[in-house]
Amino acid sequence: MNLKTVTKRSGLTVDYDRQKIYNAIAAASNDSPEQMKEEEIQAVTLQVERNLSERDNATVEEIQDVVEHEIMRHGFFDIAKKYIRYRQRHEERRTAQKHLMECYRDIFFADAVDSDLKRDNANINTDASMGIMLKLGAEGAKHFVDNYVLPEAYAAADQHNYIHIHDKDFSLITFNCCQIDLLKLFHGGFSTGHGFLREPNSIRAYASLACIAIQSNQNDMFGGQSINCFDYAMAEGVRKSFRKAVVDEAFKAMFYRFGGEELSDRKAFRKKFEQAISMEDCNFTEKDDDPIRKKGIEAIRMALDDLLKSCGKPVSADREDARSIYLLACQDVEEETHQAMEALIHNFNTLHSRAGAQVPFSSINYGMDTSPEGRLATKEVLNAIMAGLGNGETPIFPISVFQLKAGVNYNPGDPNYDLFLRACEVSAKRLFPNFVNLDAPYNLQYYKPGDYNSYVATMGCRTRVMSNVNGPEESGSRGNFSFVTINLPKLALEAKGNLEEFWQIFDRYIKLSHDYLLFRLQTIAEKHVYNYPFLMGQGVWMDSDKLKATDKIRGVLKHASFSIGFCGLAECLVALVGKHHGESREAQDLGLRIVGHLREVLDGYTKEEHMNWTCFGTPAESTAGQFQRANRKVYGMIPGVTDRDYMTNSSHVPVYYPIKAIDKIRIEAPYHALCNAGHIAYVEMDGDPSQNIQAFETIVRAMHDHDMGYFSINHPVDRDPVCGYTGIIANECPHCHRKEIESGTFVVPRMK
Repeated sequence: MNLKTVTKRSGLTVDYDRQKIYNAIAAASNDSPEQMKEEEIQAVTLQVERNLSERDNATVEEIQDVVEHEIMRHGFFDIAKKYIRYRQRHEERRTAQKHLMECYRDIFFADAVDSDLKRDNANINTDASMGIMLKLGAEGAKHFVDNYVLPEAYAAADQHNYIHIHDKDFSLITFNCCQIDLLKLFHGGFSTGHGFLREPNSIRAYASLACIAIQSNQNDMFGGQSINCFDYAMAEGVRKSFRKAVVDEAFKAMFYRFGGEELSDRKAFRKKFEQAISMEDCNFTEKDDDPIRKKGIEAIRMALDDLLKSCGKPVSADREDARSIYLLACQDVEEETHQAMEALIHNFNTLHSRAGAQVPFSSINYGMDTSPEGRLATKEVLNAIMAGLGNGETPIFPISVFQLKAGVNYNPGDPNYDLFLRACEVSAKRLFPNFVNLDAPYNLQYYKPGDYNSYVATMGCRTRVMSNVNGPEESGSRGNFSFVTINLPKLALEAKGNLEEFWQIFDRYIKLSHDYLLFRLQTIAEKHVYNYPFLMGQGVWMDSDKLKATDKIRGVLKHASFSIGFCGLAECLVALVGKHHGESREAQDLGLRIVGHLREVLDGYTKEEHMNWTCFGTPAESTAGQFQRANRKVYGMIPGVTDRDYMTNSSHVPVYYPIKAIDKIRIEAPYHALCNAGHIAYVEMDGDPSQNIQAFETIVRAMHDHDMGYFSINHPVDRDPVCGYTGIIANECPHCHRKEIESGTFVVPRMK
């Protein structure tokens, strides 16, 4: 009797096929230095059949057990190991496929409120059809990368949560993020791939195209998009709008006063007026006594005088007429800028990228342009953030970042000091703007007065790109390639508190993370300019304007940063020395040694490989939960290490630990100097800080003066679930006036 049928793992019964046994043994032999001869493979295959000859049917698992036994019985132990590993890999792939199918099921059918999978990216609506498709594609891409692309060492380290590979689904497609120099992009116009856009000529157009630029660039990358010089770019738009307003107001004034055919044709008037006036002398200012205003009024008067003479009018232009025209033009451009910034805030929170599935993760940096036009743009974007969205909701995007600099806006008497105070007022109500400190020594070293690309800017949560061993050390036109996060508490638990063992494990996973990023780079470096039609095709990325559409992008990726980050420093310290850095000077010293060691190793890679390797205080909110659950499953519930739902993000002092704000600032500040890929600090304020702006400013100053690089002040933000208003709610919603005592259903989540 011979074996006739085989039952597969799915339960399906198929005809027995001898060739499959032969192929499996041959494949294991080919993977081993210990090669089997043809007759030996045939002999093992025949013996397997003999062992099963008394049966009509066998399962796949039973057949594989016999194959494994016979390979070893014939003395081919290394080949047996290869065969066992082959079985394990296939089992892992089957498990992964099962997980993928479960993910697909959850995405399609699970209730959105109860499905963590559908909520792991806050700016994707995975209830919507395009959001569902994006999530399905992401899960399928991760499965493919895990099982068919990643070398085993990287896949295993990620699977067992020693490291976290961020945005794995994009591993074969694109890289992370970019800081967009809008002035560079706008000059001469640009294409979105669906048509060419002329250079903008008004503040409305500048604001609108800023949104288009962010949206278009995010379609080429997987991470957030930032504008590093928002106020400088918008200032140019204000300047153009003001000059147009001067012409329009001059036309109205002359037409209403004199009429006549010579002054009734707006187009002809504009042409003559622009020929008569020196536009370089005609600029906006908000100050009565500013020489800019006097110069502008005189330029208008002289142009009108020339125009009237050319039309044969027997009068000279009056200075009061010119002054009225100037002031009306100022009012026009102030209103237009207000409307433009209001539209920008609304657009950033409503426009979509990636097939309509995602609101772009956008950031804008501003506060440094001291020109009247730049100040107006900054003032109005702050006003728009303060006003909120249609129902008064706090805008989530753009992540708004105010750049602090002594001599520019930080101290009384600085030209933009009033804007800093306004930024504090707005942040006290709306959580944004955050603050980046250009006076911190590691930021100040790049600073050149008036050169906006020398100002450190940030992208979203905290990403920082500045140093460059391969070209200009600038913020614009550059970004991060990708990053990996190391699970520090797991390394400490593996070492069982032995510091010597910890350093060895730490070095192993720094090296593995470094090697993984190089592996990932090899794929993306082979892509072409045409794969990134906006990012590379429109010259957004540094030096990409020197490439042809068919060129590979390897040469320009040298300007990117390559980052290794960490999560759970506090829990790591507890596992090593029994206390975290908020509790103990010893722990603080060790924490600085740990992060300093990572920075030192990465600086060494930078020098050796001529690549921009950087140390990252990872923005790992979801990863912090994933790592914690994995650690608890392996090591159990350990007080101060695995006993909470989330490990502490990057180098923060744990949020549950009671500590004075100034002590928290003092402890966390030194880590910012080490984390040159990005960092952030948060201080929590109770109550409504908008009622005490002086206290708010005091905390901002403390963070600045302790050389923190990037920081924010958090405070309670309430949300009415009926009308959607977000802000401070006492007993009555300011928008719909619904009272808590009437319904008892106010929901007040705290935004962290």
